[in-house]
Amino acid sequence: MKKFIEEFKTFALKGNMIDMAIGVVIGTGFTGLVTSFTDNFINPILNVVTGGARYGWHDISLFISAFISALVNFLIMAFALFCIVKAINKIKELGPKKEKKPSFKICPYCFSEINVKAVRCPHCISKLEVK
Repeated sequence: MKKFIEEFKTFALKGNMIDMAIGVVIGTGFTGLVTSFTDNFINPILNVVTGGARYGWHDISLFISAFISALVNFLIMAFALFCIVKAINKIKELGPKKEKKPSFKICPYCFSEINVKAVRCPHCISKLEVK
Protein backbone atom coordinates (compact mmCIF):
# COMPACT_ATOMS: atom_id res chain seq x y z
CA MET A 1 0.00 0.00 0.00
CA LYS A 2 2.86 2.37 0.81
CA LYS A 3 4.37 1.84 -2.65
CA PHE A 4 0.99 2.57 -4.24
CA ILE A 5 0.73 5.86 -2.34
CA GLU A 6 4.28 6.84 -3.36
CA GLU A 7 3.53 6.06 -7.01
CA PHE A 8 0.32 8.10 -6.86
CA LYS A 9 2.18 11.00 -5.24
CA THR A 10 4.81 10.88 -7.99
CA PHE A 11 2.11 10.80 -10.66
CA ALA A 12 -0.05 13.55 -9.15
CA LEU A 13 2.80 15.93 -8.39
CA LYS A 14 4.48 15.72 -11.78
CA GLY A 15 5.03 19.17 -13.19
CA ASN A 16 3.34 18.40 -16.50
CA MET A 17 0.20 17.05 -14.85
CA ILE A 18 -0.19 20.06 -12.56
CA ASP A 19 0.50 22.50 -15.40
CA MET A 20 -2.13 20.85 -17.58
CA ALA A 21 -4.75 20.88 -14.80
CA ILE A 22 -4.09 24.54 -14.05
CA GLY A 23 -4.28 25.37 -17.75
CA VAL A 24 -7.69 23.73 -18.02
CA VAL A 25 -9.07 25.53 -14.96
CA ILE A 26 -7.65 28.93 -15.97
CA GLY A 27 -8.96 28.39 -19.51
CA THR A 28 -12.43 27.66 -18.19
CA GLY A 29 -12.38 30.75 -15.98
CA PHE A 30 -11.07 32.91 -18.81
CA THR A 31 -13.82 31.59 -21.07
CA GLY A 32 -16.37 32.88 -18.55
CA LEU A 33 -14.65 36.25 -18.51
CA VAL A 34 -14.63 36.53 -22.32
CA THR A 35 -18.28 35.42 -22.49
CA SER A 36 -19.22 38.08 -19.95
CA PHE A 37 -17.32 40.73 -21.90
CA THR A 38 -19.05 39.71 -25.12
CA ASP A 39 -22.52 39.56 -23.56
CA ASN A 40 -22.19 42.80 -21.59
CA PHE A 41 -20.18 45.04 -23.93
CA ILE A 42 -19.91 43.77 -27.50
CA ASN A 43 -23.52 42.58 -28.00
CA PRO A 44 -25.10 45.77 -26.58
CA ILE A 45 -22.86 47.92 -28.78
CA LEU A 46 -23.83 45.86 -31.83
CA ASN A 47 -27.51 46.11 -30.86
CA VAL A 48 -27.29 49.89 -30.62
CA VAL A 49 -25.36 50.22 -33.90
CA THR A 50 -27.78 47.99 -35.81
CA GLY A 51 -30.83 49.55 -34.18
CA GLY A 52 -31.88 46.28 -32.53
CA ALA A 53 -32.23 47.73 -29.05
CA ARG A 54 -31.96 50.88 -26.98
CA TYR A 55 -30.37 50.93 -23.56
CA GLY A 56 -30.70 53.35 -20.68
CA TRP A 57 -28.17 54.21 -17.99
CA HIS A 58 -29.66 51.55 -15.74
CA ASP A 59 -29.03 48.86 -18.36
CA ILE A 60 -25.46 50.05 -18.90
CA SER A 61 -24.74 49.95 -15.16
CA LEU A 62 -26.11 46.39 -15.04
CA PHE A 63 -23.83 45.36 -17.90
CA ILE A 64 -20.81 46.90 -16.20
CA SER A 65 -21.62 45.32 -12.84
CA ALA A 66 -22.10 41.89 -14.47
CA PHE A 67 -18.69 42.16 -16.16
CA ILE A 68 -17.02 43.34 -12.94
CA SER A 69 -18.59 40.37 -11.15
CA ALA A 70 -17.15 37.97 -13.75
CA LEU A 71 -13.76 39.67 -13.45
CA VAL A 72 -13.76 39.36 -9.65
CA ASN A 73 -14.76 35.69 -9.93
CA PHE A 74 -11.84 35.09 -12.30
CA LEU A 75 -9.38 36.85 -10.00
CA ILE A 76 -10.59 34.86 -6.97
CA MET A 77 -10.21 31.62 -8.90
CA ALA A 78 -6.72 32.61 -10.09
CA PHE A 79 -5.70 33.49 -6.51
CA ALA A 80 -7.03 30.16 -5.22
CA LEU A 81 -5.05 28.31 -7.89
CA PHE A 82 -1.96 30.29 -6.97
CA CYS A 83 -2.35 29.21 -3.33
CA ILE A 84 -2.86 25.58 -4.37
CA VAL A 85 0.27 25.61 -6.53
CA LYS A 86 2.29 27.13 -3.68
CA ALA A 87 1.04 24.35 -1.37
CA ILE A 88 1.92 21.67 -3.94
CA ASN A 89 5.41 23.12 -4.31
CA LYS A 90 5.83 23.03 -0.51
CA ILE A 91 4.72 19.37 -0.50
CA LYS A 92 7.28 18.58 -3.19
CA GLU A 93 10.03 20.10 -1.05
CA LEU A 94 9.12 18.01 2.03
CA GLY A 95 10.70 14.82 0.71
CA PRO A 96 14.24 13.74 1.52
CA LYS A 97 16.82 16.12 0.17
CA LYS A 98 19.28 14.72 -2.35
CA GLU A 99 22.73 16.18 -2.06
CA LYS A 100 24.29 17.08 -5.34
CA LYS A 101 27.88 16.05 -5.67
CA PRO A 102 30.07 18.73 -7.20
CA SER A 103 30.82 18.12 -10.87
CA PHE A 104 34.11 20.03 -10.78
CA LYS A 105 37.11 20.53 -8.55
CA ILE A 106 39.88 23.08 -8.39
CA CYS A 107 43.36 22.20 -9.60
CA PRO A 108 45.78 22.69 -6.68
CA TYR A 109 48.49 23.95 -9.06
CA CYS A 110 46.81 26.39 -11.45
CA PHE A 111 43.49 26.86 -9.57
CA SER A 112 41.31 26.30 -12.65
CA GLU A 113 38.07 24.34 -12.60
CA ILE A 114 38.32 20.77 -13.86
CA ASN A 115 36.04 17.73 -13.98
CA VAL A 116 35.89 15.69 -10.78
CA LYS A 117 36.90 12.52 -12.65
CA ALA A 118 40.00 14.09 -14.20
CA VAL A 119 43.40 12.60 -13.30
CA ARG A 120 45.33 15.35 -15.08
CA CYS A 121 44.60 19.05 -15.29
CA PRO A 122 43.85 20.00 -18.91
CA HIS A 123 45.26 23.49 -18.31
CA CYS A 124 48.62 22.86 -16.64
CA ILE A 125 48.95 19.09 -17.30
CA SER A 126 49.68 18.36 -13.63
CA LYS A 127 48.91 14.90 -12.24
CA LEU A 128 46.09 15.06 -9.71
CA GLU A 129 45.37 12.89 -6.69
CA VAL A 130 42.61 10.36 -7.33
CA LYS A 131 40.22 9.92 -4.43
